[in-house]
Amino acid sequence: MCSGSATLLASSALCIALWAGSAPAQEQVRLVVQSSGLAGFRYHAAAHVWSELRVGDVLELAREADNPHDANAVSLSWRGHKLGYVPRRDNAVLAWSLDRGDVLRARISRLTSHPNPARRIEFEVYAE
Repeated sequence: MCSGSATLLASSALCIALWAGSAPAQEQVRLVVQSSGLAGFRYHAAAHVWSELRVGDVLELAREADNPHDANAVSLSWRGHKLGYVPRRDNAVLAWSLDRGDVLRARISRLTSHPNPARRIEFEVYAE
């Protein structure tokens, strides 16, 4: 679970991002709402597609409200391959936003051949 200040910061950033996205603009603006490491690398397809992943690749966010392990589960997929999840400690605000119908995007922000699988893929969630 997020600490109170982390949740407040994340929800404030999300509100600003969504407000900024509703204003007319001349240029496309991306506001990063969250940056996290991928949870579940070992249990899904991330290891199988590792050599094909690139920084900047688009990821699909999918809300899994019926997930028996986490009511706030948000999965991340790349080209139809589930890579893993937004970590439980970071997913409450994203789940709430996706449940509201807000449009959020995600991309790979860092790839590292780290011995700890939880540190191999980092991603950013942003609003446009």
